[in-house]
Amino acid sequence: MLAEAALVLGVWLQLAAGQEAPGQGPQPSVSNSEGDILFLLDSSGSVSYYEFSKVKEFMWDLVRPFTFGPNDVQTSIIHISTTPTMEFPFDRYLSRGTVQQAIRDTRQLMGDTNTGKALSFAKEKLFSNDAGARPDVPKVLVWVTDGFSSDDISEPMQLLKDMGVTVFIVSTGRGNYLELSAAASQPPEKHLHFVDVDDLPIITKELRDAMLDVIQANRLRVVDITSSSFRLTWPQLLSQETGYYTLQYAPTDDLAAKRTTQVSGAHTSLTLSNLAPETTYEVALVPESNIHYFPPQTIRVTTLAEEISPAQILISDSRPHSFQVSWAPTPDSVTSYQVLYGPLRGNSAQLLEVDGTHNSTVVENLAPNTTYLVTVTAIYSSGTEKSLSAKACTQEEGSKVRHLRFEDMGSNTLKASWDAADGKVLGYRVRCRRQTGPSSLISVSPQIHSVLLTDMAPGTTNKVCVKSMYKHQPGKGLCRMVRMQPATEAPGYKHRQRA
Repeated sequence: MLAEAALVLGVWLQLAAGQEAPGQGPQPSVSNSEGDILFLLDSSGSVSYYEFSKVKEFMWDLVRPFTFGPNDVQTSIIHISTTPTMEFPFDRYLSRGTVQQAIRDTRQLMGDTNTGKALSFAKEKLFSNDAGARPDVPKVLVWVTDGFSSDDISEPMQLLKDMGVTVFIVSTGRGNYLELSAAASQPPEKHLHFVDVDDLPIITKELRDAMLDVIQANRLRVVDITSSSFRLTWPQLLSQETGYYTLQYAPTDDLAAKRTTQVSGAHTSLTLSNLAPETTYEVALVPESNIHYFPPQTIRVTTLAEEISPAQILISDSRPHSFQVSWAPTPDSVTSYQVLYGPLRGNSAQLLEVDGTHNSTVVENLAPNTTYLVTVTAIYSSGTEKSLSAKACTQEEGSKVRHLRFEDMGSNTLKASWDAADGKVLGYRVRCRRQTGPSSLISVSPQIHSVLLTDMAPGTTNKVCVKSMYKHQPGKGLCRMVRMQPATEAPGYKHRQRA
């Protein structure tokens, strides 16, 4: 027993140091695979420490070449014992190094060999989001057993297979062939192995290749699904010289409407477009090779509901003679947009054509201070049209105050007067920036066209500005520099225009 423990310790020390186990050369990396692999590990008291360690070594050697990740292979371990236990969830370790360490750290629980309970537990975890399992990926169960079970396995094992799980069984003891061959997936010569625990490396490659047949066979994937298209991707099975792919697809409720297209063996993706929204399609990828046989790969895809465009309209950057119109969303199924606009009170209207890839345009040559009705219409590739309307207002055109003049009223007081500005003026603002003393701001009603400015110190030069105010924006201001005469000079004032 001591010699066995020393042998196991030596093997794991080599693995920890990054060395290969005796007789095991470097393994080439395996990519283009996707699946959840669950090991059912006999952790009961019927298994010796030496056997348990050899099985852990075999498990790591089996999955070592795989690429781990959320879009690749994930793995987990469930212990067979008195009570089944999950060692770690599928999505916890997503690299070779962390998976290797997790297998190394797995400890034997001892207890009874309740395999039936463990299988029922596995059925829950293989399809559980909480356990990190993924929907719509191949499920593989690898059960390494010494051939004994304290409870019935037939019913829970059949339930697993009925749910699409591929079951591989490795018996290292005196298991009943008829019972185990019925439990494994069919055919048994591919899914069932009898081998001594010391000879597990002999079956490693054969078992791994059989697992690859499962997790690579369903590698046809779909991405970028919209209401009218989706993109298919698949591993590089062929080349330009060795063959081509035939792709067939049809709605599930109208398989007679099947469409077929062919692409060269160098392709690994293809976008299918001009599809119906909210429709389920059956898709088959058939690799046509003159060297090897590759089984067809199938997938079922449902397009999204058609996006309604425009669902919203935004009016921005409003000016006296223009504004910007934006809309959303901009689905691929829209070929163009029409923007119809005209005064809300009037019978005239104009039309703008916008490309379907754009989501905004600027409407110009408009009348100021006018309300417009804007209608955006989406023209779909199917010929249908959808419209949405909104109101938009141009701003008032700002007017400049004219003829700003001043009159000395004595006692350091100055009267500023101006002519009325054009348009619907809401009022005027008069700002005085004094050379000495504080600045002041006076607001007056639109009927008033003059103000008195006080505390204008003699001998100072001051800046006076008058600006008209409108509903949406201020008008253009008019400014003058005003010099107050020194106290020793005769009464009066001088003013000069701002340079």
